[in-house]
Amino acid sequence: MDLHPYTSDAIQLLKQMISIPSYSRKEKEVADMFEQFLLSKDLLPQRKGNNLWVRSSDFSAEKPTILFNSHLDTVKELDSWSYDPFSPSEKEDRIYGLGSNDAGASVVSLLAVFRFLEETRQSYNFIFSATAEEEISGDNGVASILGDLGEISLGIVGEPTQMDMAVAEKGLMVIDGEVAGKSGHAAREEGVNAIYEALPVIEWFRSYEFPEKSAFLGPVKMTVTGIQSGSQHNVVPDVCRFVVDVRVNEFYRNEELFQIIQKQVGCQLKARSYRLNSSSIPVDHPLVKRGGELGMKNYGSPTTSDQARLPFTTVKIGPGDSARSHTADEFICKSEIIKGIEKYFELLNGLNIHSI
Repeated sequence: MDLHPYTSDAIQLLKQMISIPSYSRKEKEVADMFEQFLLSKDLLPQRKGNNLWVRSSDFSAEKPTILFNSHLDTVKELDSWSYDPFSPSEKEDRIYGLGSNDAGASVVSLLAVFRFLEETRQSYNFIFSATAEEEISGDNGVASILGDLGEISLGIVGEPTQMDMAVAEKGLMVIDGEVAGKSGHAAREEGVNAIYEALPVIEWFRSYEFPEKSAFLGPVKMTVTGIQSGSQHNVVPDVCRFVVDVRVNEFYRNEELFQIIQKQVGCQLKARSYRLNSSSIPVDHPLVKRGGELGMKNYGSPTTSDQARLPFTTVKIGPGDSARSHTADEFICKSEIIKGIEKYFELLNGLNIHSI
């Protein structure tokens, strides 16, 4: 089967995406363009807000469903770009542009393989979705359309992984803490210094080790990333506030982990959100086993993605390199897109997930 028409379309579509600013919550224009592209290819997309999805033509309630998902939004460009971030500049094999690597290449590659799989009969349904607000984990992104998609057996989340398989992804929980003291004059033996009271708490976050450690993600990692206390040099501070960044492995749900922390730490704590949980896929899953046969490596990803918003089994795979994400002069190689589409097809064509 000839992949060339699909890869050619994918590269041209990526260039169009780059040329349209699509910051989180401002994806309407790129979503409009994407919708017109799908219609021009005789696909019938559905849309909610700035999210688009399309089902395989022989969709059947009797078959399991695989979701191909990636995101349309980008972070804001840095001032240090050498190229115009909204002009798809080509230099040899590279295409420079904001969102080219994260995650435009995954969007267009997953759409290409969706179109290619439409030419064959598969034992599963497939849905392609291009969604919003991934970069801010927003509620108006992929989470907002889950009720419209129906039951999903497996999700392929397109992010730059060099086409290896992120079989686990760390969750994220941010905790705000507050330790109380009592104000007094610094020149006299007065008050209770909230900073000193906070020191053993901060030391606990620095040194405590949770018992469950992941083969792919390692231990839960807690990092105190901010401290605020004191109003002037001669006043003993009566409160010390701090922020903790918690990266969670697949053995703990965020809410469960927070309860454990709260029991250990005798001060006021509040989690900003519990929604960005860790995710994983069993290494004996048919998709992971096939990936291994194709030479794709398994690893654990320290960065969060839309996997955190998907309440079913997912794996993160896509062309490009995560190290280029959110950097000046972000780029993707055309050869990476071509190989990505080929690898996606080899991974998914004829896959049997009925036994899951």
